[in-house]
Amino acid sequence: MKLETISEVSKKFSVSTRTLRYYEKIGLMESVKKDGYAYRTYDESAIIRLQQIIVLRKLRIPLKEISLILESERASTAVEIFQNKLNEISNEVSSLSTIKLVLEELSAHLRENSGVEVSKRIMNNEEILKIVDSLTVTKINFKEDVSMNDLNHADEKLSKLKDARIVYLPPATVAAVGNVGGCPSSEDITAEEVNKFIKNTGLAKLKPDFRHYGFNHPSGGQHGYERWITIPDDMEVKEPFIKKKFEGGLYAAHTIRMGNFDEWQLINDWVENNDEYEKNFVANSKDGDECLEEHLNYINLYDKTSEELTKMQLDLLIPIKPKYKV
Repeated sequence: MKLETISEVSKKFSVSTRTLRYYEKIGLMESVKKDGYAYRTYDESAIIRLQQIIVLRKLRIPLKEISLILESERASTAVEIFQNKLNEISNEVSSLSTIKLVLEELSAHLRENSGVEVSKRIMNNEEILKIVDSLTVTKINFKEDVSMNDLNHADEKLSKLKDARIVYLPPATVAAVGNVGGCPSSEDITAEEVNKFIKNTGLAKLKPDFRHYGFNHPSGGQHGYERWITIPDDMEVKEPFIKKKFEGGLYAAHTIRMGNFDEWQLINDWVENNDEYEKNFVANSKDGDECLEEHLNYINLYDKTSEELTKMQLDLLIPIKPKYKV
């Protein structure tokens, strides 16, 4: 039985190793552990499973519903989920079609009345309401047969980040904890340590504005994960935590729901193709690849159940600096 490493699978299917580990954590797929081998490996059945997950994700099916489809022996389960998604898309298409017609009507109206001041006549509420009331939603024909190439092309057009937030993260003193090659995972081990730290120190009362960052560390080779919790400057920490200074700085930010780590590619592409900003990595950094994941609203989440934590939002953060054109 041929086994493929997590790195090989990640490269082959353009899925991040973080995403693969998350799929395994929530039970969507399983890896195989070889004796004396540190990395995750995947057999043929796991690869087939991953291919199914990728297709369903491209169809915008949520992970929870993907799990229901793959675990159910009844085709009716998938049919019901697909029909709900069709209804959702139909409503969205109808809304977009209406908006398109409104814009076309307004553009035509503006061209016919080019001498009239927009703020006084063309764009007043009564005028817009008259146009909207006169609209009819057009029917849109969908192709019955969609090839994989068509699906990939549609996914490519939809999977481009239109914009990112530009945020400044202030300098801070942090309590840092890391783990490499942990079982079940370095993410879980460090999360447990962070939650114990918050409870044992009463951090939520001492610093109710604390922030929670995480990142792959090391970013290559055997997987590890490190977490930072911002703390008061004069606070002392005990092992396994280390007190560090976070320098802060300018970051490109994109918010995701827990598990959608494949969207790292979207924010990375946005920065790579931006006319105003570029990456601001420090040479020979000791803190992994410097890209951060901020676990948002963590003061209300650190003592919640695993099910509740799956609803968490994260900011994906890439350090940037302005491009100075000569």
